[in-house]
Order: sequence, then C-alpha cells, then structure tokens
Amino acid sequence: MAMNVTVSSACFSVFSYKKVKRIKGAASEDFAAPAALRTEEETKVKLGGSELRVTRLGIGAWSWGDTTYWNNTGWDDRKLKAAKAAFDASVDRGITFFDTAEVYGTTFMGAINSETLLGRFIKERERKNGGVEVAVATKFAALPWRFGRHSVLNALKDSLRRLELSSVDLYQLHWPGVWGNEGYLDGLGDAVDQGLVKAVGVSNYSEKRLRDAYEKLKKRGIPLASNQVQYSLIYRAPEQNGVKAACDELGITLIAYSPIAQGVLTGKYTPENPPTGPRARIYTSEFLTKLQPLLNRINETGENYGKTPTQVVLNWLIAQENVVPIPGARTAEQAEEFSGALGWRLSNNEVDELRTLASKISPVMSFPVENL
Repeated sequence: MAMNVTVSSACFSVFSYKKVKRIKGAASEDFAAPAALRTEEETKVKLGGSELRVTRLGIGAWSWGDTTYWNNTGWDDRKLKAAKAAFDASVDRGITFFDTAEVYGTTFMGAINSETLLGRFIKERERKNGGVEVAVATKFAALPWRFGRHSVLNALKDSLRRLELSSVDLYQLHWPGVWGNEGYLDGLGDAVDQGLVKAVGVSNYSEKRLRDAYEKLKKRGIPLASNQVQYSLIYRAPEQNGVKAACDELGITLIAYSPIAQGVLTGKYTPENPPTGPRARIYTSEFLTKLQPLLNRINETGENYGKTPTQVVLNWLIAQENVVPIPGARTAEQAEEFSGALGWRLSNNEVDELRTLASKISPVMSFPVENL
C-alpha cells in the first residue's frame, strides 16, 4: 500500500449461497461456495516462490488509526469499533491475510498505529474464539536516516512488539530508499535466517529494482515473494511498465493496493458528489464525468452475476492471475462485500471489454517513487 507521509480460521460464518445468473461465455460458478466447504487450494495461493499461502484476497489496514488521509476528522472510539468489526467480518468470511505497515497511523492527534490495532484485534479474537490463524504482512519504511541491514532488523522487532507477535508472515520494503537498498535487502535475508519472517517482499518497486532484488535474494537461496504496487482497472501502470510481466516471469506475486481506486470504482462517487479530503485532488468532478461509461458497464456486468461493482472490479484483478488485491476495509459491511469477489470469475471477454473501456480514461496519479 502507498506510504502515508502528509490465523486461517475455520470460517464458520461463510459466503452466502447466492444464485447468480449465467451469461454466455462466463466462467463463474452458479453458487458462491461457502469457505468452509472449499479446499485450501481453492481459497489460498502461494506468495511467489515462498511456502507462504494466503487468501486470494487480503485486507489493507492503511486506514486503521490514520488521522490524515482517510480519517481527517480524527480517530475516535466509533472508528475503532468499526475497524475491529471489519477485522472480525473478514476472518468470519475466510479472508485471513492482513497488510499493515509501521507508518500507517501516527502517534499524533490521538491516532493509534495500525500495527498496534491489528495486533490487538488478533489477541481479542483469540481470547473470544480460541485459536485464530491469520497471515500478517507489514512493511519497513526506507527513511533517509536508516542505514544498513541492522536498521531493517531493528524496525522489524519494533513492528513485532506493536503487533504482539514473535514473527510475521510477510515483511516488505515499503518503497526503495534514496540509498542503502543493498543493506535493506541484506536485512530481509537476515530476518528470514533468524526466523522472524516466513517470506519477504518489496513494494513500489520498478521492474529494474524488482529484478535486482530478486537476484540478490536468490544468491542467499531466499525467494522474493511479492511486489506490492498500485493496480486497479483504472490504474494499470504495472501492465505498461513491465512490473506485471516481470512478476509473472520470475514467479513473484503482485499484491495490488488501491484495487478499487480508493473507493472510486465502487460507484459511490459521482461528478456531483466527489470524494473529500486529499482524494478530491485526484478524483475530480471532471475525472468522474469521464469515468461514468466504465462505471455503467461495471454495474451492468455485476447485474449479470448478482454482484456489486466493487465485487466486479476486485474479481477483474483476481482474473489477471498472480494478483492478490488488498482493498481497505473500514467497516464490517465493506469486508462482507469484498468476500463476494471470491468464488466466481468474469469471462475473458468481460475482462477484455472492461480493460478496453478503462483505456479511454486518463490514468490517475501514481506513487512518487514508483518509477525510480
């Protein structure tokens, strides 16, 4: 997920049995099978060449504790309860992969670090429901004053303390540093050797940086499991800059942050009702006007399956193969809706049609370091 500077369970609560319409050429199932009845092979995928298996869709925790980008009115008890409900609803529906970072949520203005919240939610779930197995991913911030492999290990240990865990499943470099990247990769390898992580990845890495990181870790016998980048139907830079092709070639999973374009692809916003806060500078009324034909087609496609626009655009990403989207869930209702993106598939024709329509729209803003 982008930097913000300015336990798989038994799944007793599962996907609803929902009859969906078949259309010619569709590859979906007639019913969304309950998570408890599907095998792990169906519900989980391996991250790259690692042994770590995660659910085909994860949950991003960028907004948890945030008081700047997502919650500019402050962080309060109501938002805390909503985030906890989102966590529980995700696990109830078989989504057990959660992505956070040390820079998500600040200690200013009453905010709480996202790692702290996720760790708390896991502990509370364990106390209430017994054993809960989730896959936790977090990220190292490549800040200019951090040097060498030891900075990675020290930051990781701080993250583990906030998460109240002895190890994490996936540890990622959040963005390439201004300098010191060789040492950061050494630190990732050391974390694996010390048993502090199961798998390692990077985020916001260009094709060249991705290949270099892959080769450096390969020399130590450590697979680069993932590259987390912005990717959605209206932001397809990974397809155009070689990142997606490199991931597929090297066996690196692409983790897609902002997969619903920060809510814009849900149909929630219109030219008359654009987003507020920092997003208003990206998703303007003019942009939303140009987006309407695509949103209309997404909605029509969803109606053929009994699915919402959100579920359609998430399924579009899953249909790209080797992609794990991690939409952010701030409420239980959002988490429940995200689960409906699983258990079915758009047809190839529909995937291509939506891409063609989206290509007529000017791309949205990228993350600053993405092309370094």
